[in-house]
Amino acid sequence: MKAVVYNGPFDVSVENVADPTIEKPLDAIIRITSANICGSDLHPYEGRAEFDSGMVFGHENMGIVEEVGAGVDRITVGDRVSVPFNLACGTCRNCNDGFTSACLRANPSGQPGAGYGYPQMGPYWGGQAELLRVPWADFNLLKLPEGTEHELDFTMLSDIFPTGYHATELAKVSPGKSVAVFGAGPVGLMAAHSAALRGASQVFVVDFEPDRLALAETFGATAVDLSTGDVVEAIMDATNGRGVDSGVEAVGYQAHDATGQEHPALVMDNLVQVVRATGAIGVVGVYNPVDPGGATEEAKEGRIAFDFGTAFTKGVSIGTGQCPVKRYNRELRDLIIHGNATPGSIVSHELSLDEAPHAFDQFDKRVDGWTKVVLHPAA
Repeated sequence: MKAVVYNGPFDVSVENVADPTIEKPLDAIIRITSANICGSDLHPYEGRAEFDSGMVFGHENMGIVEEVGAGVDRITVGDRVSVPFNLACGTCRNCNDGFTSACLRANPSGQPGAGYGYPQMGPYWGGQAELLRVPWADFNLLKLPEGTEHELDFTMLSDIFPTGYHATELAKVSPGKSVAVFGAGPVGLMAAHSAALRGASQVFVVDFEPDRLALAETFGATAVDLSTGDVVEAIMDATNGRGVDSGVEAVGYQAHDATGQEHPALVMDNLVQVVRATGAIGVVGVYNPVDPGGATEEAKEGRIAFDFGTAFTKGVSIGTGQCPVKRYNRELRDLIIHGNATPGSIVSHELSLDEAPHAFDQFDKRVDGWTKVVLHPAA
């Protein structure tokens, strides 16, 4: 099959690699119809997260079931499915508690949590390819309606739509609450969309990329441009000095200002200031325990020195961690089916697999208009 292969920092190529096969009775093989390039793919792409040369990228996947193992009895050949980026066994303590993002069996390293084509998430190849092997298929796969309707919306169910929704869950968003989302990348946009779906009265989205801020406004959010002034002052003024009830961190450990200068604590410091006393912050931007390219010595060791003292004094709740996709994806699928959610509206480019190296380059450089890329291996 053809697949997007990592060779080293800023170097990906489309190669012919071995087709995946059924290795265990609970496996399935998926023929990929859509696979997204995720913002978190840029961490290994830039050399900021350790990744083995020869690995196949891609943890946002959907497609058609082509083959199933002898032990699979819920999923059948021909099913159209979404593949959660969490790869989970379904039977360990964390999976039974609903934390499929922290499965205790799937990652041979012993680290909680496994996934496709991503650093430290196990040996599993990703789905930026023609075919993908999915272990524990009955547990992991989400069935979708037959056909091609809502393809771009459904392809967001593997990661960014549930992750954006998870951010609002961690931030305790409920009807009438005010919300500040820092970061207008795909996850931040999905957090804004999710906040509106949950009945938020005000949603602010902070970024400095004009195309992304414009997309935030299509979801009913108020765009706050980081490059034009003090965002804390702007949000406090817009909330009559009270601050927001909920905050979302959708940037992660490579936070930087409008000039490109990295400030690891920038987003958390701002959120601590704008979230009211006893409010809540949901952190879904990626933070790594080791970052050799970190802007400070502490950041290189995964230590982010934000204003925790003020957060403690204000009694702000802080929830963190990767999204357990299966906790939300069925309901989010049904919101799409019934026309209440349109996550696919953020897609800027639909490309063939062969165009992936160019897409990585443009997406990484934040070229205007490159907000979300979907690869179609059959194109």
